Amino acid sequence: MRIRRILAAVIATAALAGLGLTSAATAATPSPGRWVTPDQCREGGGKQEGFDCVGGTYDGRGVD
Repeated sequence: MRIRRILAAVIATAALAGLGLTSAATAATPSPGRWVTPDQCREGGGKQEGFDCVGGTYDGRGVD
């Protein structure tokens, strides 16, 4: 009985740790609808065309 409790605690801890890692990775990735500055667009390898960043890391994002 004690082994089952320990095993359940280990599985629960691993599951919570896994959720924490995926949440951190998701938070580190910028969302697609986010606006960028003209400098960020250029530094990411893109160029500003109107109100959009074309090419590079921020391709398709709006330029604020």
